[in-house]
Amino acid sequence: MNDNGVILKAKDIEKSYRMGQIQLKVLKGINLNVRKGELVVVVGASGSGKSTLLHILGALDKPDKGRVSFNGKDINSQSNRQLNHFRNKTVGFVFQFYHLLDELNVLENVLLPTMAGKSIAGWFVCRKSAKKRAAELLDKFGLSGRTKHKPYQLSGGERQRVAMARALMNEPELLLADEPTGNLDSETGNGILNVLEQLNRDGQTIVMVTHDERIAGKARRVIKLVDGVIKPA
Repeated sequence: MNDNGVILKAKDIEKSYRMGQIQLKVLKGINLNVRKGELVVVVGASGSGKSTLLHILGALDKPDKGRVSFNGKDINSQSNRQLNHFRNKTVGFVFQFYHLLDELNVLENVLLPTMAGKSIAGWFVCRKSAKKRAAELLDKFGLSGRTKHKPYQLSGGERQRVAMARALMNEPELLLADEPTGNLDSETGNGILNVLEQLNRDGQTIVMVTHDERIAGKARRVIKLVDGVIKPA
C-alpha cells in the first residue's frame, strides 16, 4: 500500500470485444484509485461497462490496454499461478446470481475457497479451523440454522448471504460485488446492503457495481460510468 492509502489502482484501462464483424469498445480509458477501507459504488446503465471493469479489477479478465495494480504490484503481468493465488486469497467476489453449487450444502459452499487454495494434505491440516471460521461467518449472517441446507432450499436473500460468507472465507483485502441486490426484491436487497455497509464499517474495502442509483446514497464515494467512460456522479 502506498503513502496515500491506495491499494487498488487502474490506469488507462481499455477493453473491447468482437461481436461478429463489429469491434465493441466497452472501456475507454478508465482511471480509478481505491483506498483501503473505502466503499466505492460504480453506477451506470446496463451495458455501460460496469461488470467488465469489476472483472478486470479482480483479475477475472485482462484489459487490452492499461494497467491494474494492487498494493503497487501489476497484477496483469503475473503468472497464472500468481493470478489464481490473487483471486483466491486477496479478492472476494459476490455476484448477482450467487453461483452456489446445489450439490453441496451451505457450509460446504462457504468452505470452497479454502479448499480450492489447499493441497489435500494442506486441507487435512487446516480443515478444523476452516470449518470453525465458516460456521462463525454463517452465524454472523444469521444462517447458523441453515448449514446443512442445500442452496435451492434457501430464499434469494439467504443465498446471497451464503455467497457473501463464501467471499469472505479467506479474509480478502478487497471485496468486489457485482449487482449483489439485482436479483432480489427491494426489502431483501436493503438487507444485503446493510450487511455490506456493516462490513465496510468493520474495515472491509468494497467496490460494488449497480445500475440502481438509489444505492449510491449509501456510499461515501460514487463513480458514474457512461458508455465506458467515468463521468462526474
